[in-house]
Amino acid sequence: MKQSLKTPKEQIRFESPVGRLIVSARSGEVCAIALARSGGDEIPTVNEREPVLNQAAKEIQEYFDKKRNEFAFAMRAEGTTFQKSVWQALLTIPHGETRTYSQIARQIENPKGARAVGMACNKNPIMIAVPCHRVVGAGGSLTGYAYGTGMKQSLLDLEQRAK
Repeated sequence: MKQSLKTPKEQIRFESPVGRLIVSARSGEVCAIALARSGGDEIPTVNEREPVLNQAAKEIQEYFDKKRNEFAFAMRAEGTTFQKSVWQALLTIPHGETRTYSQIARQIENPKGARAVGMACNKNPIMIAVPCHRVVGAGGSLTGYAYGTGMKQSLLDLEQRAK
């Protein structure tokens, strides 16, 4: 049976201030960071086959410790061309700042695509490192986040305190 290209080959778990994170990698690149839905105890905390996982966990810890504003580990998210353009734009939002969905839509030269930007943010597989939490509604309102607006606010507050 042929293995799906989207199936992560290796994973580690990481305890963070926002909950247990599962970091996944394939071919030396992080392909997902997600909040564990339940369990995850069977997933190791260190992985020697994909060193990028250990690097990502270290950098995420530094982010939560307010010692890191940008991530250096290799990452590659799977998605449509449009989603990838949105995710690339998210990487340009400086730490501690926000942009609106409309601003991101204009940045990717799709000025009427604010809702589509929101959907792409919702599908972002690499939370925190690809900072969809920095995208807010018009006027700065907290709108939608795959893990809830409480988590979004926590990440924004962390970044404001780290400035």
